[in-house]
This record gives sequence, C-alpha cells and structure tokens, in this order.
Amino acid sequence: MSEIMRVNVGLGERSYDVLVGAGALTAAAPELVRHFPRGRAILITDRHVAGLHLERVSETLAAHGLEVEPVIVEPGETSKSWAGLARVVDALLDHNIERAEAVIALGGGVIGDLTGFAAAITKRGIDFIQIPTTLLAQVDSSVGGKTGINTTHGKNFAGAFHQPRLVIADRDLLATLPLRERRAGYAEIVKAALIGDAALFEQLEAAGADGLDGAGLDAAVAAAIAFKARIVAEDEREGGVRALLNLGHTFGHAFEADAPKDVIRHGEAVAAGIALAFAYSAHRGVCSAGDAARVEAHLRAVGLPASAAELAHTDWQASSLVSRMRDDKKNMDGRITLILARGIGAAYIDRAADEADLLSFMETQLS
Repeated sequence: MSEIMRVNVGLGERSYDVLVGAGALTAAAPELVRHFPRGRAILITDRHVAGLHLERVSETLAAHGLEVEPVIVEPGETSKSWAGLARVVDALLDHNIERAEAVIALGGGVIGDLTGFAAAITKRGIDFIQIPTTLLAQVDSSVGGKTGINTTHGKNFAGAFHQPRLVIADRDLLATLPLRERRAGYAEIVKAALIGDAALFEQLEAAGADGLDGAGLDAAVAAAIAFKARIVAEDEREGGVRALLNLGHTFGHAFEADAPKDVIRHGEAVAAGIALAFAYSAHRGVCSAGDAARVEAHLRAVGLPASAAELAHTDWQASSLVSRMRDDKKNMDGRITLILARGIGAAYIDRAADEADLLSFMETQLS
C-alpha cells in the first residue's frame, strides 16, 4: 500500500474526505462501517465493472463485517436516464434501505451520477459513498456533489446537488483501465492546473507521459482534487466561480453532441476543447500564443487530442458546434458563456461571447 493522501472538501457539516492512492479502499474500509448500521452495504455498479472489481470490493468490506448487496445495471450512458433512475430507486426501496444507511457507487461517472441522483431523491435523501473506477471519475465527477441523468434535451439536464459522505480514489482500481481511458481522465487533471495552478502544470509538463501512472499520478490526482475542493467550498451550486471548472467543456460538449455515439471520449473532447479555449483566448488577445502552444504541446505529449482534427470524428461543421454551445447550461440571458484564459493558471469567465466572432474562429480552426 502506498502513502494514502487525504483531501478534505470543506462544506461545513457536509464536509467529507477524498482518500487518494494505491490501497485507498483497504485504508478506508474501517471508517466505512459507521455508514452501514445494519451490517450490509447496498452497492450500485454496472455489469462490466462488477466483473472486474465487485469480488475484491466485497471481500474487502466483508473483512470488516459488511455484506455487500449489489444492484447491477447495464454499462453506458443509456442507464443514465429516467428509466435507469427509476430502476435504481426501485432497487433501493426493494432492499428496504433506511435513511441511516448509505449506498455505494462503484464505477465511473455514469454510475456515480446515477447513484448520487437516486440517493438524493430516495426517501427524500440518503447518503452515498463514491468508489470511482476510472481516472476521469476520480478527479472530476466523484467530487463536488453534481449528480444527474441525461434527458432528450442533453446530458445532465436533470439532477441535484448531493454531496457524497466519502470518496475513495484507489489507484489499484485503475489497473484494468485501458490507456485511452486513462488519458481521457488525465485531461481533467490538466484542466485543473490550467484554471488556477501554474506550478502544477509545470510539474505535469516535466513528467510528460510518465505522469499517467504511479506515485506521480497519485500526487497529481490529489492536487487536482484539492483544487476542485477549494472551488466547490466557495461556490457549491455553481453560481459563480465554480463555472471555471468547465474550462474546455463548452467546446467539448459540442463535440460530444455532434459526434456519433461512443466515437469520442468525454476527456478527449475536453482536451480538444481546452486547446480551443486557449487558442480562442490568444485569438482575442488576452492570452499569449506561447501559452496556447504550451497547452497544445503537453496534450499531444500525453497522447490527447489538441484540435478538432485530432478527434476520432472529424466531420465537424462550425455552425452546428456553435449552435450546440447555445444550449450550454452555463449560459445566461441567451448569451454563450465561455471559460477562457489570460494565461496558464489564469482562467476567467466570459459571460457574453461574441457569437459572430466565435463562429468565424471555429470556421478557421476547422478549415
């Protein structure tokens, strides 16, 4: 077991810790017991993750007197729906879950979002614990309390802010993760550095592709989570500064929405979006071309796309992408909100992007 790092998300009486490092699950097991007064732990996971990790997690908890009662759903975004939510809520009620009990989310972002939303509304709110099994979920969706499902209007358009009671970011659970998925998760670490931690970005630059695993990855995960924890503590419900955490996402979500299903990963779209956000900032004259070039170079160095042309889907139309951006949840008063940067580690919120200029920029980038 490596050294386990503990990052606190400070939200008063709803504060919680994130345990980071190889062996974090074993380290956390003794303190899990208090969340399950009936000696059983209802656990939500998907069929794929169950085959990889359910036995190990069950054995670890059994060693501390907890019997796991799994609820297994189908993998993928289709479970993050009204129908999928109903199945999970019904399963919790079928198990006669009590308000004093927590429920465990074992999986990636889909399972975390779905389980968290179900926990938020079942019996008007029960606790939940996140055990993320992807790097993307460890550094992003498992921390901060955003839960939700997809609707016909877009991703995560129905949900609730519902904070977990504990997050266990165990590097050992990433051992089965394909390199492509690991890289996609790494994009969110880079994002945190670019928003407000220039020193972290320099460390990531120096490590290059070596930073995708080992103790160096643990340190980067802990740093990214600590950065996000500070933002969440200041603006839990995304009324202001928390919008900064969407650096790259306005462009990225547009790519995801316009691409065929499952062709590109969320982290890949975000990486290309981050590069575009810096390129557009340079285009606007608020960021140096040198900083934008550093961002692109690092993304490519770790195997991530740094332009729309480097994504697995390349048939993009600027007008369609900008139209998608109009539907972004951050927008206000009918104007597109963008997260831009004055430099590395200096992101800011632009609440009223010039749509004509943005369209012209995108046409140039796609050509």
